[in-house]
Amino acid sequence: MNIPELIKANHERKYFFHFNENPKAYPENLQAEGLTLFQKKLNTNYTLPAENKNNAFYGEEISPYMQTGLGIHYPKTDVGTLVANAEKSFDVWRKLSVDQRFNILYETLEKISHRFFEIAYATMHTSGQSFLMSFQASGPHACDRALEVMTTAYEQLTYFPDEVEWVKNMGKFDLKLQKTYKPVAKGVGLVIGCSTFPTWNTVPGLYADLITGNSAIVKPHPKAVYPIAIFIEEMQKVFMAHNLPAEIVQLAIDSVENPITKQLAEHDSIKLIDYTGGNYFGNYIESLGKTCFTEKAGINSVILDSCENLDSVAQNLAFSVSLYSGQMCTAPQNIYISGDGVKTPARHFTYQEVVDKITASIRGLMENPKAAAPTLGAIQNDQTMSRIAEKVRSNSATAIQLDVKVENAEFSGARIQTPTIITAEAGESGKYLEECFGPLIFIVKTANREESLSIVRDSARTHGAITCLAYTTDKDFMHQVEDEMNGVFTPVSFNFTGAAFVNQHAAFSDLHVSGGNPSGNATFTNTEFINKRYIWIGNRYML
Repeated sequence: MNIPELIKANHERKYFFHFNENPKAYPENLQAEGLTLFQKKLNTNYTLPAENKNNAFYGEEISPYMQTGLGIHYPKTDVGTLVANAEKSFDVWRKLSVDQRFNILYETLEKISHRFFEIAYATMHTSGQSFLMSFQASGPHACDRALEVMTTAYEQLTYFPDEVEWVKNMGKFDLKLQKTYKPVAKGVGLVIGCSTFPTWNTVPGLYADLITGNSAIVKPHPKAVYPIAIFIEEMQKVFMAHNLPAEIVQLAIDSVENPITKQLAEHDSIKLIDYTGGNYFGNYIESLGKTCFTEKAGINSVILDSCENLDSVAQNLAFSVSLYSGQMCTAPQNIYISGDGVKTPARHFTYQEVVDKITASIRGLMENPKAAAPTLGAIQNDQTMSRIAEKVRSNSATAIQLDVKVENAEFSGARIQTPTIITAEAGESGKYLEECFGPLIFIVKTANREESLSIVRDSARTHGAITCLAYTTDKDFMHQVEDEMNGVFTPVSFNFTGAAFVNQHAAFSDLHVSGGNPSGNATFTNTEFINKRYIWIGNRYML
């Protein structure tokens, strides 16, 4: 691996990838092999290299497509044993040089890449993502994020020299000291995964812990274990091949009814916590006073002021709000349109015409038999379906339901829900100023674009936002939106049409979550995401 090339890419922030996101770039036989491996895992015990022979096995994953349990059971280890193993392995792992750790972790990514197709099926049948999204997000994109983390860490961990000879002239003699600089890892890290992106959101924190010399315990969501279990299996194999403890990284299994996350998080030996999920538990993690890195919920907004082509904008929005049924942390939820409508070079569209255009574009996508099912994927769990149904019922007077039934040709029982649009007036903030995870879109009528921006800015400050999308042909207003939204630590994407979608964040280029508003306190990947995991120590020796 060419580390200088990775560092160059990290600095330039241009398009760069190491792991190809196109399934067709891989040998033709690998997809069939991946499916076979997935099918063979069903209704079996998933063994890991570090498994204790006395382990009980447990699993409760259900495929959103097949609507049946996967029947895969994972080794279940008690909290005390997990922590003891992590502490013991930490004492070995921390003593390796940065280069040794980098090379070993890079080897794990290469081994994992051989199982991208199995990971894709595992993700598809735990999260409900489409096959293509599952392949890209859980495989190449997750591994590129890990590589980005490692690259950022490598620069930071080698910022100071290992040692120097320090000389100060004292007149008649020189005072000479040898000085050493050591990045000292903090200890055991806990990485808490989510059910919708079981590797993409987990891998950055995991590799950040490991490259900085910490050991790690991964606590996935009990409904989405399989994808990250593959990562951990391959990592443990590589560690053992290098005569290192497999327990440098461990899998912590629990159940929805009997979770162990708090036990782990509150354990004195857990020094670092990475968390992805809802605000309630995320706020609890932050309240523990430990070094933590969180990605929580936020309300992502769209300001639609003016544009070159309203049809192109409507089509782009239709895909963005429908992708993975709105179950992405970057998915837009609220679309703000002035009551005066939207200006284009062709003509001025009224507010209702714009609503109709967006609605028609979403309906057109849903009526496309080749595009609808792969775009929507499946709803990860029944609770999301129930929440959406209740929200639609309580806003039935202004709900626009598409009355289009989307079916998955391969899985007739797939848990699919077409998007619903709810219209609201700006003053009805109780309707739309909360995150509504899933296929639900709010179109909010405002007095003017200034009110749209004001609401969006205050929403990001109060409720958090990971993304903001704005359409305007007025450069002065564009600068105003950028300035005000950046002031509440929210990035803005402007005038996206065609193949550019606000949902997508690229490794080695896009910063994911600003860390400056209530949607989370950490960023993939800035230097703070790395540097808070270790402490610089300087020692001095008299020569």
